Parts: sequence; structure tokens; C-alpha cells
Amino acid sequence: MARPTDGRRTRTYSLMVHGGAGLLKQADDPRVAAALLEGIRAALEHGRGILARGGSAVDTVEACAAHLEDDPLFNAGRGSALNEDGRVELDAGIMDGRTLAAGAIAAVRGVANPIRLARRVMDDGEHVLLAGDGALRFAQRCGILTSPEAYFITGERLRELQRARVRGRRVPEQPRTEDPFPQGTIGAIARDQHGHLAAATSTGGTVNKRLGRVGDSPIVGAGVYADNATCAISATGHGEDLLRSLIAGSIAAAIEFRGLEAATAVEYGIARLGTKFAGQGGVICVDAHGRCAAGTTTPRMIHGWIEHGGDAACAL
Repeated sequence: MARPTDGRRTRTYSLMVHGGAGLLKQADDPRVAAALLEGIRAALEHGRGILARGGSAVDTVEACAAHLEDDPLFNAGRGSALNEDGRVELDAGIMDGRTLAAGAIAAVRGVANPIRLARRVMDDGEHVLLAGDGALRFAQRCGILTSPEAYFITGERLRELQRARVRGRRVPEQPRTEDPFPQGTIGAIARDQHGHLAAATSTGGTVNKRLGRVGDSPIVGAGVYADNATCAISATGHGEDLLRSLIAGSIAAAIEFRGLEAATAVEYGIARLGTKFAGQGGVICVDAHGRCAAGTTTPRMIHGWIEHGGDAACAL
């Protein structure tokens, strides 16, 4: 992606969103690819409207993530992947780089916009991560309404589950020739006009996952991270790989302790994910100066960016 002439300008905003990484075989269909890219572009423009009005980074990433959760093409919120019982369990995390506050929920059912529940956990401030029935009880106390199971389940997700059951659950020794996260985690990161960073990540997890499985998305330093001093990051891919590698934290550390900018730090983090962990996944990153970068070890990653208030761009 193009570099701005002045990477240190302060009164502009930057925004990135993603819709998953993997083989993404279904994107070989031009109609599907166009729909996916349009979903990413719509989320970017939704976020631009907030940032251009002087809105905060944390409000922007929450809104962009919720926008993608509502789109059944993506594996988050409505249209999430189904677990071994044919049900949806949702994970989400959000972090405010200004205060280093974070909130997350895991293995939650019935919440149409899990990122909004994660935001409530963050704003409440008592805990960082709530899971399962406890997170659902907190949602009820916050007045967040639940949706029926049928809202989340689409015909394509049912067909994916059927195919996964025929193949059997993947184990580490098997070659990764199948696509275990057809459209993986969604995420949004932003730097607002005040120089504040934020990140949000949300997912339905992997197809045919075990009941109660939690991936990287709600884990600070793995699937989500933001610190005004370094960067904002959202990760996507095979959650177990991203958890073991602490992909978001390793990239932020490279910026903080090695003085790297976004693009170089992402190259370092992705190389480490691939070589040390044989990991499958990708990241989007905005650094403290608003510079955007993305990288993946997988053949494709759906993502888009607006750097320093410029034109929106998308890639698949």
C-alpha cells in the first residue's frame, strides 16, 4: 500500500478492517469475491464517517466490527461457523490504546453483536474477559437482548458443518489442505484525529470446533491489541497458532523495543508465525503515526484500509 508523504501528521485518521484469512476457495467465484470486498468497503466507509467527524478510535472499531457481525457473509455474529453441536458460540475482544483498557467475551450464545458486549465489559472495568453463561448474565444485566439461534445459522454454514463432519476434525499431523476458517475472524483497527488507537476482533470460531473452544480473538496480545505508544492490531486465522505465537503482542513489542514501523514489524511477526510456529494466519496493523500494514502466511486475507484519510482500498 502507498506510503503518505508525511507519516507523522497528527490531524488525520487511519482505519483498517479485515474479514478473515485462509484458502478462501469460495472467493474464486467472482460474485462471492465482489460481495466480500463490498462488505469490507462498506465497513470502511461506515468507520470513515465516524472518524471524519472527530469520533474516537474505540467507537469506530466497535461500530465497524458490529457492521461486519451483521453481514452473514463473514464468520462473526450472524453467519458464524457452527460448533460440533451445530450451534454458534461467539468470541470478541476490544482494546483502547489510550487507556490500555480491554474487554472480551468468549463462548457466548445468542448475542447478535458480541463486540458490543465486549465493549460493555471494558467500560465496566472490573474484569477483562467473561465467558459462557457468566458473559450472558452480564449481557442481561446490561440490557443487551439475545437473538434466537435461527438468526445466526445460514444454509452455507450448515453445509460447511456437514462437510467438516465428513472429513473429521483436523489434527495437527494432517496437512492443511482444507479451509478450516472459510471467512475467519473479522476485525477493525483505527487511529483517530487525536492520535488515539483502538482494536476490535470478533469471530464465530472454526467449523466443527469442540464445545467451549476459545480461539485467539478475545485474547489480549494474540487476536487483539492496542497501545497508543506502538500500534493497534487485529489478527485472523487458525486461532491455536495465533495464541501460541502471541502474534499481536510480538508485533507491538517489535515496534516498541526495536523501533520498527508498521510494515516492517508486520513482516517480522508474520515471518515468526510461519517459521517458528508453522502458523496459518494474518494481521492488520496501524502504528502510532497512522501507517497501515497487513500480512499473512495464507494464500488470501480479505482486508481494506484508509490511510491518513485517503481513498479506501481493498484486497483479497
